[in-house]
Amino acid sequence: MTIPQTPPAAEKDLIPTTLRRPGAAHFWLAVLLTGIATGIGAAVLTGILEFVQQLSWSGSPTNILDAALRAAPWRHVVVLLGAALVTGAGQKLLTQLTSGNGIDTTEAIWFQAGRMPALRTLGSAVLSVIIVGMGVSLGREGAPKQAGAIFANFFSDKEQLSDEQRRLLVACGAGAGMGAAYGVPLGGALFSLEVMRGKLALRYVLPALLASLVATGISWLALPNEPTYPIPRYAITAPIILWTLVAGPLAGIASVGYVRMITWADRHKPTGWQRFAAPLLVMGSLGVVSIWFPQILGNGKDVSELAFTSHVAPALLLALLFLKPAATAMCVRGGAPGGMFTPSLTAGAMLGGVLGYAWSFFWPGIPAGFFALLGAGAVLGATTQGPISAVVLMMELTGRSRSFILPLLLIVSTATLVARTIEPRSIYDARLNDQELAERQRLRDIPSR
Repeated sequence: MTIPQTPPAAEKDLIPTTLRRPGAAHFWLAVLLTGIATGIGAAVLTGILEFVQQLSWSGSPTNILDAALRAAPWRHVVVLLGAALVTGAGQKLLTQLTSGNGIDTTEAIWFQAGRMPALRTLGSAVLSVIIVGMGVSLGREGAPKQAGAIFANFFSDKEQLSDEQRRLLVACGAGAGMGAAYGVPLGGALFSLEVMRGKLALRYVLPALLASLVATGISWLALPNEPTYPIPRYAITAPIILWTLVAGPLAGIASVGYVRMITWADRHKPTGWQRFAAPLLVMGSLGVVSIWFPQILGNGKDVSELAFTSHVAPALLLALLFLKPAATAMCVRGGAPGGMFTPSLTAGAMLGGVLGYAWSFFWPGIPAGFFALLGAGAVLGATTQGPISAVVLMMELTGRSRSFILPLLLIVSTATLVARTIEPRSIYDARLNDQELAERQRLRDIPSR
């Protein structure tokens, strides 16, 4: 692949910092419209996911774990085999109805000025929420993230934005999708800059904030305006601070292994006739294992919530520490589209819980949920390589701030530093080859204009 070089931009092509800059009206209108469209899209996609989940499991539309626990064993296998058929047929249909190959949002932002095939990307987003609702072990935020990127592309065309402006707007749209899906406007904005765009330049901040807050505000008209993970108030003590210093590097090393596993799975996705056979094998196996471990179904939100409130037994935490990441990687290997945010958070919650129980043998008294919460933040920051956005996202997702901010900062910082030292690739760089990854790092290090 030949990586295009970015020429110097004219004044009218730069990101306008005020309304008096050339082309500012067109740019800011595109930002506003992207936020509105992304908020509506996130609400619609969430509605589809909840409808499919309730239809598939005959239970709660928002708690797949509760529904799966009540379901008959045969339903686990039948529903997941159905998800496999939907995956294979959906991928085949997208290939036939659209020209060209799909493109990852990160790859599009860095090497295609944010341009993505609209129909194929939106089709993949809808396919993603359908199969996640059926129990595939991937995240639901991938769909609104893709939708936000496509809306940003559309309005970039309408307002005739430059490549630099489009690149930022697509990152803002992706972050706005994240913000709208989970009700985290500030975290979504930081995610768009730190993780998707790779830069926290001052001129990028206002567009990201506006897109994310508008999208989240619009989504709140249809989705609940409440914390995703209600947790008790945890007290900060010296033993928990000491634990973060020990657990942080371990979380960083574990994150490297997780990222490399997902990268391997993505590079070995099925092609040709295997697009039908691989999902049947992978998701059929997932259905069988879920009879005994229903916690591996879906994005992991429900079991993470239980872990954060100390309601998961140590033996189950240890089992899920291996089973849940393996399930996510195999779903990627089987060709299923989906997000990586909540699965990464869940893997961190399981790791934190296991390390916390081990610590309690020597220094008892700390609630197990506190360990899981900090572990989730550490792995989230290390796998995305976005420590600032990870900290803010954990604060918004839980509705808490001061009760755990100090140990969270410590563990996220150390985990991310260790992970970045060993592996420059984040969970969102899985589709980039080594040449593209090196070029992405070079472009990220260029000072922003």
